[in-house]
Amino acid sequence: MSAVMADPAVDGVPVTRRPKKKLIVIGAAVLALVLALGAGTIVVLKQRAAHAAAAADEDAASPESSTPANAASALKGVPFYLPLDPFIVNLADREADRYAQIGITFELDSSMTGDQIKAYMPAIRNAVLMILANKTSKDLLNREGKEQLALEIQREAVRPMGIETAGPEPVTMVPAVGASAATSASAAESAKAKPRRRAEARNPIQHVHFSSFIIQ
Repeated sequence: MSAVMADPAVDGVPVTRRPKKKLIVIGAAVLALVLALGAGTIVVLKQRAAHAAAAADEDAASPESSTPANAASALKGVPFYLPLDPFIVNLADREADRYAQIGITFELDSSMTGDQIKAYMPAIRNAVLMILANKTSKDLLNREGKEQLALEIQREAVRPMGIETAGPEPVTMVPAVGASAATSASAAESAKAKPRRRAEARNPIQHVHFSSFIIQ
């Protein structure tokens, strides 16, 4: 019979030696379990990332997200304002000498339009002055007159840039004598022949704002 090896006695009591192989096997099993859990966690995270990317691609490709309205709302930001130097012009009043001092600010669709308008500024200021010089103080005192003026400026200011837009025609003065005859003649001419209008373009000037409005 083979003898069982034992450690030397401690205080007279024999001590049995523990096998080291068993500890190595247990350590290896624990390490394998830790590695398996780590690998499983990485796989789960990769799957979640792939699902999130696929969902994002589906949202981007959906028709609702690519509609022009959504694209416009995404691109729309803070409006760009371009203030003009104040206008001082004599009005068309016949009873007395009246003049207007008006500050105008353009609300534009982009800063690039502002650079383009600055390049055409002499012609634009001339167009605005022509409109103002044809107005009387009575035309500009009430709210409706100011709104009409803003619409006319909005339309006429882009004409030097070759842009034709829909808008009210400037109000021209008609002499008191023979006014009815002139009106009838104008109506007859317009009835005979209507000139072709060029295709209307989008007006880069969104709004015309008055920063000051003084009539004296």
